[in-house]
Amino acid sequence: MDNKPNGEYLVIKAIEDGVNVIGLTRGTDTRFHHSEKLDKGEVMIAQFTEHTSAIKIRGNAKVLTAYGEIESEQKEK
Repeated sequence: MDNKPNGEYLVIKAIEDGVNVIGLTRGTDTRFHHSEKLDKGEVMIAQFTEHTSAIKIRGNAKVLTAYGEIESEQKEK
């Protein structure tokens, strides 16, 4: 059995409580298929797979990818 990962990874670190990480599906219809809520300091390692084509991050978080680092921001009220 081949257990090699088949997609790229990204690391998400919550800078504040309540960061939402949402996985979106591939195919003709884009749909939510998984979500997680992270609290300040929590880290999630996510992977793009045959089912996950996009990841949406809502809230203040640091995101590390093979292409660099970016920080998401909380929406101004």
